[in-house]
Amino acid sequence: MLPMQSQIRPMQAFLLIDHGSRRKEANALLNDVVSQVKARIGEGAIVEPAHMEIAEPTIAQGFARCVEQGASIIVAHPFMLAPGRHVREDLPRLVAEAAESHQGVRFVLAGPLGTHHGVIDAVVERCGSALAAAQD
Repeated sequence: MLPMQSQIRPMQAFLLIDHGSRRKEANALLNDVVSQVKARIGEGAIVEPAHMEIAEPTIAQGFARCVEQGASIIVAHPFMLAPGRHVREDLPRLVAEAAESHQGVRFVLAGPLGTHHGVIDAVVERCGSALAAAQD
């Protein structure tokens, strides 16, 4: 017997998007974040990186990788701090363009990191570490 429609959960994926850089090390950071997010939510999770510009994988490539793994809904998360032009204009457009090639796949946009308590905790911790290092 097939489950009722309301019991079927779409396969979720998380597409973490940063700006992209010419510096290889800067782009590698996003891969580290993707690995840590995947470890936190479970190895079976679909979590892919994408760069808005300059580097690969592009948003379209990252979106396609999510779909290839079975995603039917993709959360596009800007790995950025502020809700500036990229977050408000560029990313919604680029993710929508990527979705056009994948009929039936939905997406939602998460907010930027901004003033999330985890970011604030990290700022306080990093400042404390800097002060401690300066006193040594």
